[in-house]
Amino acid sequence: SGSVWEWCYDWFGGYPSEASTDPTGPYTGSHRIVRGGAWIQPAEDCRVSVRQYRRPEQQAVYIGFRLVRNR
Repeated sequence: SGSVWEWCYDWFGGYPSEASTDPTGPYTGSHRIVRGGAWIQPAEDCRVSVRQYRRPEQQAVYIGFRLVRNR
């Protein structure tokens, strides 16, 4: 958190009103989720729970992704 906003697989949409673990967004859309804040944001926005949305083709020095390897 805090280095760059991280692209997420989910499309942007509202969360369910009831409590849920690891909610997912809609199956399609025009904007993807980015999470975690970036060095350009205020400190209170540099948390995993902070999310914004961007068009998938948008590029910026403060948006990236994290690679995960499953062994």
